[in-house]
Amino acid sequence: MTVDLFALLCVLVITSSAMEETLMDTRVATAELGWTAYPNSGWEEVSGYDENLNTIRTYQVCNVFEPSQNNWLLTTFIDRRGAQRIYVEIRFTVRDCSSIPNVPGSCKETFNLYYYENDAVIATKGTVFWMEAPYLKVDTIAADESFSQVDFGGRLMKVNTEVRSFGPLSKNGFYLAFQDYGACMSLLSVRVFYKKCPSVVQNFAVFPETMTGAESTSLVIARGTCIANSEEVDVPIKLYCNGDGEWMVPIGSCTCKAGFEPDNGNVCRACPPGTFKSTQGPSLCLQCPPNSRSTSEAATICVCRNGYYRGDGDQPDKPCTSVPSSPRNVISIVNETSVILEWHAPRETGGRDDVVYNIVCKKCQANRRSCSHCDDNVEFVPRQLGLTETRVFISNLLAHTVYSFEIQAVNGVSNKSPYPAQHVSIDITTNQAAPSIVPIMHQISSTMNSFTLSWPQPEQPNGIILDYELRYYEKVKINSTILRSQTNTARVEALRPGTVYVVQVRARTVAGFGKYSSKMCFQTLTDGKDCRLREQLPLIAGSAAAGVVFIVSLIAISIVCKLSLRADMSNCPSPLGCPTHFSGSPGMKIYIDPFTYEDPNEAVREFAKEIDVSTVKIEEVIGAGEFGEVYKGRLKLPGKREIYVAIKTLKAGYVEKQRRDFLSEASIMGQFDHPNIIRLEGVVTKSRPVMIVTEFMENGALDSFLRQNDGQFTVIQLVGMMRGISAGMKYLSEMNYVHRDLAARNILVNSNLVCKVSDFGLSRYLQDDTSDPSYTSSLGGKIPVRWTAPEAIAYRKFTSASDVWSYGIVMWEVMSFGERPYWDMSNQDVINAIEQDYRLPPPMDCPSALHQLMLDCWQKDRNVRPRFTDIVSTLDKMIRNPASLKAVANIPAVPSQPLLDRSIPDVNTFSSVEDWLAAIKMSQYRDNFLNSGFTSLQLVVQMTSEDLLRIGVTLAGHQKKILTNIQSMRVQMSQSSTPMA
Repeated sequence: MTVDLFALLCVLVITSSAMEETLMDTRVATAELGWTAYPNSGWEEVSGYDENLNTIRTYQVCNVFEPSQNNWLLTTFIDRRGAQRIYVEIRFTVRDCSSIPNVPGSCKETFNLYYYENDAVIATKGTVFWMEAPYLKVDTIAADESFSQVDFGGRLMKVNTEVRSFGPLSKNGFYLAFQDYGACMSLLSVRVFYKKCPSVVQNFAVFPETMTGAESTSLVIARGTCIANSEEVDVPIKLYCNGDGEWMVPIGSCTCKAGFEPDNGNVCRACPPGTFKSTQGPSLCLQCPPNSRSTSEAATICVCRNGYYRGDGDQPDKPCTSVPSSPRNVISIVNETSVILEWHAPRETGGRDDVVYNIVCKKCQANRRSCSHCDDNVEFVPRQLGLTETRVFISNLLAHTVYSFEIQAVNGVSNKSPYPAQHVSIDITTNQAAPSIVPIMHQISSTMNSFTLSWPQPEQPNGIILDYELRYYEKVKINSTILRSQTNTARVEALRPGTVYVVQVRARTVAGFGKYSSKMCFQTLTDGKDCRLREQLPLIAGSAAAGVVFIVSLIAISIVCKLSLRADMSNCPSPLGCPTHFSGSPGMKIYIDPFTYEDPNEAVREFAKEIDVSTVKIEEVIGAGEFGEVYKGRLKLPGKREIYVAIKTLKAGYVEKQRRDFLSEASIMGQFDHPNIIRLEGVVTKSRPVMIVTEFMENGALDSFLRQNDGQFTVIQLVGMMRGISAGMKYLSEMNYVHRDLAARNILVNSNLVCKVSDFGLSRYLQDDTSDPSYTSSLGGKIPVRWTAPEAIAYRKFTSASDVWSYGIVMWEVMSFGERPYWDMSNQDVINAIEQDYRLPPPMDCPSALHQLMLDCWQKDRNVRPRFTDIVSTLDKMIRNPASLKAVANIPAVPSQPLLDRSIPDVNTFSSVEDWLAAIKMSQYRDNFLNSGFTSLQLVVQMTSEDLLRIGVTLAGHQKKILTNIQSMRVQMSQSSTPMA
């Protein structure tokens, strides 16, 4: 504690009387004091009386008529008892020199006080010990009042009292010495003492007696101890003892524990029965809330009475509540295979306002003796569990089936009750319904002008099938033709040779038509060929929901006939597209576009697992997506351990198209299974909000992660990250999936630095929305220009080769630790520069082999770019042979292409050291430079690596980056006559 702080806080003195501990007091002496006087003709010990006529032992001297007096009086040894500062109270009288007749000019009215420290008693008698050198002077003491005569009673009048202090002391004890050099005076009494702060209870803490410090301004810290039944609030708990023996500046405190309340500020008293206190603090005990009680002292909570409970989120001062009664007056409205249930709220809510309703659905035999849980496809709107309204719409029931619905009323304490939830039940029987969807179609035969199809009956005909309706159209056209069939086969005629047709079928009963099946693609034979397909040779073009696989025999026949029956998916626009096959490795799973489904919800159900919302726990917001907020949470599936997950949510107020687009990403992710592809855990679609649940990646997006750790990874570590990304892209390319938005911002990093490809939703960016300058296209829609191949920007030709171009940009982002590609150039400038064959320069310290691989990825001709298989192989060789990464790509000191080479900034654009550090993204060292005297660029260009280390730049990567830019500045300044700031 400094003297200034003492001066500032001296007003914060705690009321308590300072204590004084006496070491010596001549007033209580009953025998001779035995002090040593020198010379013998000087001080004389006599008995006398004080002003109150009490007998005292005094020393007096009055050799005023003799010149050059030097009379010494030395006390006995005084043990200091650990005190660091000593106080001396002297009571004395002094004769007024003017009142003495014929007194010489050497008469004095003052005397000196000295002290001498020592660890033990020393002999004084017969020893020459009377010089000022061994003593330390305390003060010259003058009388405030002097006397001129003695009264008739012999009392000395006008007694002076002076107090002096000295310190610090370090030895075991000390002597006091009084020096008279020409005064007529008496020492009536001498009291030696020290001060200390008394024991005190403050802020529910006990502080012990504490000696004052060595100086009058010293503050001595005393640590406090919480009193009984109290606990620390702020630590450390301490007071300061000042030089006057007073407590001041309290810091920290204790408060009474839960179950105890403060009493008179220094006692924590137990709460009496019938009361409680749930938290530590200064609050008082409270009466038990309704329906609860406490039977003993020091209760921290009142226990609920039988039949009453507290919810998990209820505070201890809230009343105990009970479960609600059952819902009332249930009515049902049946409409074919759907039903609306409505009811009234319970009469008793249990004293709570959080009553919700659950619907238990059971499907029963006609005799109602045997029931089972409803099928998973039964839908509840708004939801099945946690209903806040007294109404629910239930659909997708079976026709002519008995259902039993149990409506439960639950509240925040229903899970505490040992009894089942109060409920009411109602039975209904569904009516006629339209048939379900035809699951698949088969091609029986094909000619140049026709093909014959067959299909199975719907799984749920819901009555007698009257007929079927086919709808078909050319793949490249929209206008469709309708054909009716009384059976589950049909011959489609009057078709064009060698043409792909899209076909759908639906069934009809007396209840009407069902929904159309998924879109299927079938092709007629090509004219001008002698090769004919034999009748009855099956060609299975499976549905999108089933995976759509070609029969091997079709491939063999296609080779013999030199026919290419493979559909080019790039010519099949999404709104009219259809599931079809791509060539791939034997047994390789092929990606299916969810937008080829007429009902995208079918794709969600096929590729994404539905998760019960009760297994998902949302913890905190970690970001915001296009459709809603992104959360960190936990997922606990039955039979599995709990894991952390990322949860994307669909914001309220969405339209159906937004829901479809949102879930399309899950339909895509659900088809992938690779360690370098973000893993889909499942979706929540049967409750609100709609969620997509994925694995949680602790380190977030790669670009921001690299920027936060600039210069802190080795080249091998960076190559390992790039290898993981390329492995994930190799897997996607083999599935014939084109990512379209590969960038470091769409790569996620986990705690083990494993990189995983994510964000499979660029299809939604291909709408007419150019508000984001990162995404643009001359054809309309949004494209990430800085990462996109030129053919994709110009012609929307997205292929695996365009993903390779984007991968090269990702490599550059990794090696530059998250630098923005092409820096602050506009999108149009980037497009023009690429068209002129400009390419990004190597980042600082980038191995030449890696930059060459980037340049290979940026080949203008997409056919000569490496495949992801080649990239993985190349990176594996580099990792196995680290020596290949030692050669660093050269960066010219003065860029020959200033449009693109922004890795070395132009020194002439800076007006200060701060601007220069900001340009090279080293602003965190601004204070290091300026506080060390490097306040101008002229001083900076003279810096060495030792200078950087001295000012606190310790990371090797940061040192290299700064020194490289300093070297560039030297070159630029030598070529420019412009003076630098």
